[in-house]
Amino acid sequence: MIEILAGLLIFAGAALMAVAAVGLLRLPDFYLRMAATTKATTLGVTLMTLGAALVFNDVSVTARVLAIVLFLFLTAPIGAHVIGRAAYLNGVRLWEKTVVDQWARQPKPAEASTTAMTTVKPRQRSTGRRRPSTTKKPRRRR
Repeated sequence: MIEILAGLLIFAGAALMAVAAVGLLRLPDFYLRMAATTKATTLGVTLMTLGAALVFNDVSVTARVLAIVLFLFLTAPIGAHVIGRAAYLNGVRLWEKTVVDQWARQPKPAEASTTAMTTVKPRQRSTGRRRPSTTKKPRRRR
């Protein structure tokens, strides 16, 4: 009975990883692809390692599997967020049918609408040059 349950867990994990691969190929932009692969592979690897823990039926293997699952659940979403934010700040475009851009520059208070979110506006790539500072540097006293 344990072997059947372990096999089902491993099969379900492999199926979720296959869904992530299909999402990687079919979804329209970088952000959706990254979200699909992160979520599906995290759950897929979790199911597969839990299935392995059932097969081995050993305390040390189970402890390692739980450590792997904990590490994966802590690092995968954070890593995906950091990569997505870096891509956004470097000008990777959103899908043209994206409705809400939560990281867009907020409108000035006079132009603010009743909602906190703004509609998508095309981003321009950074030229890599910094804008000159508008504040004057204090003079040194002699």
